[in-house]
Amino acid sequence: MKRNPVRSKNNISNVSTVTSIGRKFPKIGLLNNYVKYWQLAIMLLPAVVFYIVFKYIPIYGVIIAFKDYRFNLGILGSPWVGFDNFIELFSVPSFREVLSNTIIISSYKLLTGFPAPIIFAILLNEMRLHRYKKVVQTISYLPHFLSWVILGGIFYQFLSPSDGPVNIVLKQLGLKPIFFLADVRWFRTILILTSIWKDFGWSSIIYLAALSRIDTELYEAAQIDGANRFQRIIHITLPGLTPVITIMLIFATGKLINDDFDQIFNLYNPAVYKVGDVLSTYTYRVGLVQMRYSFATAVGLFKNLISFILVLVTNSITKRINEYGLW
Repeated sequence: MKRNPVRSKNNISNVSTVTSIGRKFPKIGLLNNYVKYWQLAIMLLPAVVFYIVFKYIPIYGVIIAFKDYRFNLGILGSPWVGFDNFIELFSVPSFREVLSNTIIISSYKLLTGFPAPIIFAILLNEMRLHRYKKVVQTISYLPHFLSWVILGGIFYQFLSPSDGPVNIVLKQLGLKPIFFLADVRWFRTILILTSIWKDFGWSSIIYLAALSRIDTELYEAAQIDGANRFQRIIHITLPGLTPVITIMLIFATGKLINDDFDQIFNLYNPAVYKVGDVLSTYTYRVGLVQMRYSFATAVGLFKNLISFILVLVTNSITKRINEYGLW
């Protein structure tokens, strides 16, 4: 394959640009660089302030998990109880149930929801009618901008056992109506399907961006060599997406112990607590409704610790497999 001279010139110009940037920012010390290029530092300041105020300062409240927090005494005045909240956490049968529900639902979402935007992005990339492609993209993005408060009402009406379209069809077929959102056999399935439907279009954006960076000359050369479309996807498209897929998989695995509070809170009810009650809804009821702030903080700290461990383990595994990772 002949090298494109235009691309070679661009590469040369990029190298020279990088070199000039290196010369522009000499190694004179980090603090001196911030002082010298203070305009750039000011542009970064809002993001730094945001993370300090909303991400780092609240970490101070984590000590509530090791105290018997009382509102009238404040955080510092409340008595220390050590690991009593965590001991109670693992001794309560209801916690083991919600932990199991969280892992099961998140695992199903990971196995089915993670590949969905990848497959959708690849299918969009294979389209040749650009107008149709843009229409499909726009339609797939729309559900992401609707809150679960709105979608919860829509799904309750859509799956209603009395006048919902799904049950009307079941009645016409001679079957009994099903109250999907109050049936323990169907509730998890509804959670997974609605979650995929809401987010697969929006999540595909990052994969479409990665696909746009793949050199089209590779596809042309493969086509000349006789590779069909499926073979080009397997040997060119997927390898080109591997770095992005790896990073997104690490993030998704780190969220395995987490759950979508907005979705579940707006869809579940006491009839499906057995299969639908998860850590976030359990923390809400215990922490805010029952005002057991220390116990709820212990649950949140436990979730964050597990998420951090999952990220470390997944990053280590992926680096051994394909040499891609977060660090």
